Amino acid sequence: LDRRGKVSKSQLKVLSHNLCTVLNVPHDPVALEEHFRDDDEGPVSNQGYMPYLNKFILEKVQGNFDKVEFNRMCWTLCAKKNLSKSPLLISDEDAFKVWVIFNFLSEDKYPLIIVPEEIEYLLKKITEAMGAGWQQEQFDHYKIALNTSREGLSAWELIDLIGSGQFSKGMDRQTVSMAINEVFNELILDVLKQGYMLKKGHKRKNWMERWFVLKPNIISYYVSEDLKEKKGDIILDGNCCVEALPDKDGKKCLFLIKCLDKTFEISASDKKKKQEWIQAIQSTVSLLRAGSSPPHKEARQKRKELRQKLQAEQEELERQMRELQAANENKQKELETVRKQLEAAAARAAEEEKKRLQTQVELQDRFSLELEREKMVRQKMEEQVAQKSSELEQYLQRVRELEEMYKQLQEALEDEKQARQDEETVRKLQARLLEEETAKRAELEKWHLQQQQTIQMTEAEKQELENQRMMKEQALQVAMEQLKQLELERKEALEQYEEVKKKLETAANNTKSWKDKVAHHEGLIRLIEPGSKNPHLITNWGPAAFTEAELEERQRSWKGKKATSTSE
Repeated sequence: LDRRGKVSKSQLKVLSHNLCTVLNVPHDPVALEEHFRDDDEGPVSNQGYMPYLNKFILEKVQGNFDKVEFNRMCWTLCAKKNLSKSPLLISDEDAFKVWVIFNFLSEDKYPLIIVPEEIEYLLKKITEAMGAGWQQEQFDHYKIALNTSREGLSAWELIDLIGSGQFSKGMDRQTVSMAINEVFNELILDVLKQGYMLKKGHKRKNWMERWFVLKPNIISYYVSEDLKEKKGDIILDGNCCVEALPDKDGKKCLFLIKCLDKTFEISASDKKKKQEWIQAIQSTVSLLRAGSSPPHKEARQKRKELRQKLQAEQEELERQMRELQAANENKQKELETVRKQLEAAAARAAEEEKKRLQTQVELQDRFSLELEREKMVRQKMEEQVAQKSSELEQYLQRVRELEEMYKQLQEALEDEKQARQDEETVRKLQARLLEEETAKRAELEKWHLQQQQTIQMTEAEKQELENQRMMKEQALQVAMEQLKQLELERKEALEQYEEVKKKLETAANNTKSWKDKVAHHEGLIRLIEPGSKNPHLITNWGPAAFTEAELEERQRSWKGKKATSTSE
């Protein structure tokens, strides 16, 4: 980049030409010159170069290019700027291979990072290739420190981690390099197995040592392991098969690879190598028949799907937790609203109770005044009765004439007595209703206190308290209905009291009317017979109705009847 942050046109031409060469894309110099012509806008900036890269290079890639060379060119472009300047225990070639492995194992999002699970997988593969033991505890400490700061490592951080020797202590540079190369061959070059074996020629039938490399669909054999001189390929497909052969011609550990057009006889160095190669080739043919990917690619895809599944489950769990938290907050608001409503209802109930008690006190005062008035009336009537009794002697001679009138007066008195008994019954009923109402009010206050205590309980008991609160609210509703029923019964008792009071007034009026009639009758008799000259006795029938002897005889008769009724 120049000082303006742009790439020069000559540099982009060189880059485009190299990309076309590496990717096996036909190079079109005319299109390149046309695209990079000089004008005011110009495509020399990074944004201007991308349309050309997509249209004239990447869209023409067929997939028949050397991916290692392509990666090496990309590494050349970015390594100098990003590779750490501190000394590493691995060579630049090993760093390049780690960089390519990073591109294979990294996540499919930008910026590219490798997650701790893939770092663990890669370090395990390198450790196994070195023949060392895996230090799980050491990596767990590193993973915890990594997760607290970031999600994963970049390519250059991964190179620093492997090049620092943190997980390869005690190993020399050559061992680490060989391990990296083995992992690179397996993951990037799809090398499933490699090693020296003897191969029987097809023409001269001689045995030659060759370096065999097994890949997902081919077995290539070279003169040596440097892979510089390739001698041939064994194309594998679903029709190929591997068979073990008995020892012959002085050769041991023989096996046969059968393909459609050729058959290959191979001799391994020992029985273990023979069995390993047979199993590896059979596994490769089975994968070809099933149309499956190489084991390391399939394992990578499974690890990626597992991480995506775990991430989706984690996101779903977080979403559920957020929903539960929101629901909990809403429930708290609802509980607060219900608590305020209960407090308001309790305040209204207390105010109504206060008014009711005040009304009850006023009614009790009124009833007390009426009872006192009735008591005074009764006392006056008793005084009048006593006064009339003194006149009983003067009215003995009129008993026969006034017997019917006396019976009617007795019935009126009985009505009055019955009315007073009804009044007493109503008063007791009212007292009982008041006691029940007081008990219900105390119970309501107790429930109210329990509800306030219930609201202050812990979050762990909220659901149970909610159920108890609903039950107590139902009980409160039932109690309120019972209170209304008691109110109705009290009103009915008051109505009964009013009826009894009216009966009492009617009885009193009847008594008064009969007394007026008696007084009137007494006046008529007095006109006819004013009475004797003895001292006047006042009775219910007026003065001098009976003589003193008749009055005493009458009293003795009444007392005898009263004693008889009492004994019964």
